[in-house]
Amino acid sequence: MIETTATVPVFRDLGLSEPVLRALETVGYETPTPIQAATMPPMLAGRDVVGQAQTGTGKTAAFACPVLCRLDLKNNAPQALVLVPTRELAIQVAEAFQRYAAHMPGFHVLPIYGGQAYSLQLRPLKRGVHVVVGTPGRVMDHLRRGTLKMDSVNMLVLDEADEMLRMGFLEDVEWILEQVPEKRQIALFSATMPDEIRRIARRHLHDAQELSVQTRAKPADTIRQRAWVLHYSHKLDALADLLSAEEYDAALIFVRTRIATTELASRLEARGINCAPLSGEMAQRERERTVDRLRQGQLDVIVATDVAARGLDLERISHVVNFDMPSDVESYVHRIGRTGRAGRTGEAILFVTPREKHLLRAIERAVGRPIEPFVLPSAEELNRQRVERFQARISEALENEDLGIYEEVVNTFIEKTGVDPLLVAAALARIAQGEEPLLLEERAPQPPRPAYQPSPKHERSASHERSAKPERSASHERSSNRDRGPGPGQGPEREREGGMTPGRKAWIVPPPEPGMERWRIEIGRVHGVQPALLVAALANGAGVDGTAIGRIELYPDFSTVDLPAGPPPEVVLDLQRMRLRGRVLSGRPLDQEEIKRYARKEKPQRPW
Repeated sequence: MIETTATVPVFRDLGLSEPVLRALETVGYETPTPIQAATMPPMLAGRDVVGQAQTGTGKTAAFACPVLCRLDLKNNAPQALVLVPTRELAIQVAEAFQRYAAHMPGFHVLPIYGGQAYSLQLRPLKRGVHVVVGTPGRVMDHLRRGTLKMDSVNMLVLDEADEMLRMGFLEDVEWILEQVPEKRQIALFSATMPDEIRRIARRHLHDAQELSVQTRAKPADTIRQRAWVLHYSHKLDALADLLSAEEYDAALIFVRTRIATTELASRLEARGINCAPLSGEMAQRERERTVDRLRQGQLDVIVATDVAARGLDLERISHVVNFDMPSDVESYVHRIGRTGRAGRTGEAILFVTPREKHLLRAIERAVGRPIEPFVLPSAEELNRQRVERFQARISEALENEDLGIYEEVVNTFIEKTGVDPLLVAAALARIAQGEEPLLLEERAPQPPRPAYQPSPKHERSASHERSAKPERSASHERSSNRDRGPGPGQGPEREREGGMTPGRKAWIVPPPEPGMERWRIEIGRVHGVQPALLVAALANGAGVDGTAIGRIELYPDFSTVDLPAGPPPEVVLDLQRMRLRGRVLSGRPLDQEEIKRYARKEKPQRPW
C-alpha cells in the first residue's frame, strides 16, 4: 500500500482537463490535498483504486474530477455511478460534481435517494444524465424497475464504504456491483478497512492501486480551538463582533478564494478595522510590503488564502479565524499553525455553517479532541473587559513612562483654569481613546436566524400542499395536480398554463401561486447552475426554508424563483447580496408586467 503524506505543487500536474482546472480555480482550490494528488492520476489512467482517507480530506474532488474528465457529454446515458450511505451525502456529492463541472456545458448529475418522489427521479433519468449519485436502496429499486440502465456505466465509486457496512448496506452494494458491466473502473473509499470491505475490494476490483492518507499533523497544544456555528449571512457581523470582543495583537483571517480576500478586507475596513488582503496573485513586492506592515504594527488584521499565508511566521499573530471552512483537515491544521508557535499561546476560531457540521466532526476526529463552542460575551461583559484593558494601559504608563513634562502641563492647566483634576484626567482619557467608543451599546442576544417560512396567510392551498412529500428534491416537484396528470376538463388548461400553446412558439409559464411572489436572480444556464444548486444556495445563504420554495425557471443568463411573499428585510438583503458561482445574485421581486413578459420568452430549461 502506498502511503501519501505530501502534496504536488499544482492541479495542472495531475493531468486534469482544462474545464475542470478552470472550475477548481473558480472555487478557490489552489493545491491538491494528499488524497487528491494520489488518487487523480491512477483514476485518470483508468485504474481501479482503493483509498483509505477520512472525511474532510478532499476525497470528493479526488474522485469527482477524474470522473468528469472521462465522461462523454454527447452520450446522455449514465456513465458513472456513485454509491453513498445517506441522502445528505448524495446531495452534497451531486452538488460537488455540479461545481467542478461549471465549465462543462450540458453536464447533468442526479442525486437519487429514498423518501424522494420517484417522479422527480424518473423525469431526469428519462431525459438523460451523465452521473448518478445514490443510496444503495434507491439505486437497487431503479435497477429492478429498469428505470436506471447500467449499459453505459464504466465508472463506479463507493464512497464511505465502511459507513455503508455499518448501516447494513453491504449486500445491496454487492448486488449492485454484480449489475455493472464487466469492463468498468471502480474506486473504493473508506476511512477504515474492515475485513468485509477488503473482501469486496478483492472480489470486484482488478489490479487496484491502494492509497492511504494518514493525517499526521496535529495542532500545537498551546492553541485554543473554538467553533462558532452560525448562518452564512451572519458571518460578516460575527467577525466584526469577534474582533471587537477578543483581545488580540494581530489576526489572520482565512477565506477560500483570492476574490474573497479583497471583498472581506474592504468590508472590514468600512467598519473601522485596520486590515489588508493577502493573496497568491499579488506581486511579491506588494505581498512583502503587506507582511512588513503587519510585523511593524501598521496593520492589525490580514485576510488571506491558504497559499498566500504559507510560511507566514509572525509573533504578532495571536488569532487565526477560519472565516471560510477549510477544504480539508490538513488545511485546517496548517492554517491554525500560524499562531501558537514556539511555545506561545494562540487562538483559533472556526466559522461553521449548519451544513458544514459534518466537516467540524471530521476535524475533531483528526485533531483528537472536541473543539469547544465559541460564545460571544454579552455587551456588559465586553465593556467590563474593555474598561479593564484601558485601566491596564494607564497602569503601564504610570510604571514605565517618563511623565515629567505631562505633569507640568497638567498642573499648569489646573492652576490656570481651576478645573477639577478628575475632569482633566477624564478628558485626557477621552483623547487617548480616540474615535472608537470605550463602551459598546447594550444589545439583545442574537440567536441563529430561523429559516424563512411563509406565515399562515401565505400558506398554499391544499391542491398545492407539499407536506405529503417530506423529503423533497432540491430541484422541486410541480404542484400535485400536475404530477397526477390532467383531470376531467383539465387538458387544455394544463397545456396553456405550463407548456407550449397550440400555434405558439413561446413557452407559457403560469403566474405565482397565491401567497407567493416571483423573484429574478442574476444567474442562469450559461453559468452552470441547476435547480438543486439554487435551492441549496437559497436555503443556506438566505435562510429560505427549502420546502417553501416554489417554481424555478432557468433562462440563459438569469433565473426566476417563486418565494413566499413578504420576506423579512434580512432575507431581502441576502437575496440581493449573496453570491453563487462567483456572481452576485442581485435578487429582486418582479412586477406583473415583467412576469407576463418573461412568461413568453424562450422556453427555459425545465426543473427536475
